[in-house]
Amino acid sequence: MDYIQLILLALVTFFFAIDQFSLSELLYRPIIACPIIGLILGDYKTGLVVGGTYELMMIGNMPVGGAQPPNAVLGSVVAMIFAVKSGLNVDQALGASFVFALFGQYAVTLVFSISSGLLAKADKAAEEAKPSGIRDVNYIAMFLLGSLFAVFAIIAYVAGDAAAQPLQDFSNNYKWVMEGLGTAGRMMRYVGFAVLLKIMLADDMWGIYFTGFAAAAILGNISQTSGATLLLVAFIGLAIAMYDYNINVKFKSNVSRGGSNDGI
Repeated sequence: MDYIQLILLALVTFFFAIDQFSLSELLYRPIIACPIIGLILGDYKTGLVVGGTYELMMIGNMPVGGAQPPNAVLGSVVAMIFAVKSGLNVDQALGASFVFALFGQYAVTLVFSISSGLLAKADKAAEEAKPSGIRDVNYIAMFLLGSLFAVFAIIAYVAGDAAAQPLQDFSNNYKWVMEGLGTAGRMMRYVGFAVLLKIMLADDMWGIYFTGFAAAAILGNISQTSGATLLLVAFIGLAIAMYDYNINVKFKSNVSRGGSNDGI
């Protein structure tokens, strides 16, 4: 067991757990967190692959009020440990990690429930005009959440390291289970994107959606452009967005003036 890896993993998990609610609310996302964890575990490439795939899985999951989605921080940590330390392939690691992401969801709810009891102290500090009291309540809540997730990361690291050989033996003896787990992992990225489309896709955007789908299919099957398919499709989307924005700005400007200045 590499104790330096263990300590660094606990520290970054502590930070990511706080970041998801109290800091940038960006660095904890799998597409950023997994490559950082990959650097710590000595496999940056796997961190990029897991992070990009996990981001697609979680892209449509957002907290709504007190309802929490499966936790991306704990899921990212466990997925990386399974992929790097336990020897599972990316799809199998992602499929297995989702169970722990659900556990992280309940852990967050538990911390929020405990922290709610501290709000009376924050209210009292506000009435007495003591910013330090409010600040201390926030610090306590952040410390509880970060510490809990750091402990989870340590347990996952130790368990993942110890379970490497048993998991390999299980994979060899029960390939159908691991294949099913891998299939579930492959499906989750499409489920996550479908959730995002359900929220964002309006009737007037179907044409743009099919345009992007066709562009990706065409560019992805041309050897000269296949390596930059996502980037090229993103540029196409940016061009459409800029055109749509300029047209709408011009239209609103003409309406506000009561007419058009182009002779029509």
